[in-house]
Amino acid sequence: MQNLDTTSLRVRDSRLWILDQQALPQRQDWCATDTVAELVDHIHALRVRGAPLIGLSASLLLALLAENGMERRALLQSLALLRAARPTAVNLMNNLARMAQALDRDDYPAAMAVEALRLVEEDRALCGAIAGHGVALVGAGSRLLTHCNTGGLATAGIGTALGVIRVAAAQGKVRRVWVDETRPLLQGGRLTAWELGELAIPYTLICDAMAAGLMARGEVDAVWVGADRIAANGDVANKIGTYSLAVLAHFHGIPFYVAAPHTSHDPACPDGAAIPIEQREAGEVTGVAGSFGSCQWAPENADVDNPAFDVTPAALISAWVLDTGIVTPAQAQSGIFRKPLTQG
Repeated sequence: MQNLDTTSLRVRDSRLWILDQQALPQRQDWCATDTVAELVDHIHALRVRGAPLIGLSASLLLALLAENGMERRALLQSLALLRAARPTAVNLMNNLARMAQALDRDDYPAAMAVEALRLVEEDRALCGAIAGHGVALVGAGSRLLTHCNTGGLATAGIGTALGVIRVAAAQGKVRRVWVDETRPLLQGGRLTAWELGELAIPYTLICDAMAAGLMARGEVDAVWVGADRIAANGDVANKIGTYSLAVLAHFHGIPFYVAAPHTSHDPACPDGAAIPIEQREAGEVTGVAGSFGSCQWAPENADVDNPAFDVTPAALISAWVLDTGIVTPAQAQSGIFRKPLTQG
């Protein structure tokens, strides 16, 4: 396979390298990833994260394993292990379905390499199209609030929600970005703040609990978030804390926008209640760990509930901004999400 560079993924001399997102922003460490077990561990540890990026990393590793001589039976087993690594994000399932089709071909090593690289290029194009549609919804001098991380660290391109913000900032429309720290793993504080700093986009980091006060004072013009899965009725699963922001935005009359590629849409999933929600380790809530070390602040035996995602009902969403275009609430109610979306 040819060499490849994205913000968080590299292919060099038939090896996959992953930027360790748990080490950011203090360090930029690249992890060589040669086995499915290593990649699954990276996914579970959130060294690689973001629904699009997880799907791309899995596709690239499978293609490299095929090129390096892994037989079809072992590749099928590897594909099944990767599919189970992150149950909420549908991009992983969609990418692996396409890799499985390539694996069915007689020339599967070459076919899988072509398909993996095609998925990367498609993701870059999807990000650009999302930003192109979404920037029209950003007014001049906007103060935008975002949650988790939806930029180039989470995709092969410029990102989804953060990609919209990036293009809007380049057009001079963005006065300030409010960045939720995004408890418990601080993807906003560690990753989004780092990305915005690298892009020289003005931002202010806030604790998740501060969003309500900002909205009450009239300091937020819109909320922009991503999506790990969009159900057939328009309900959206995204990083835990997204639902809270949607409720707050609705109460304060603030637009709440979801930016995602059409590959995050799952017409086979009837509504948010049917989306599997990953439950993560208690240690993420009882303390904190990173490149700086670790700290435990809760009792060792504390009972913990730690869902990685929550579901925002379609009724709270002002618009879904996709690569295929902007979907309005009226279109969602008419059933546009009940069938597969196709690129325009």
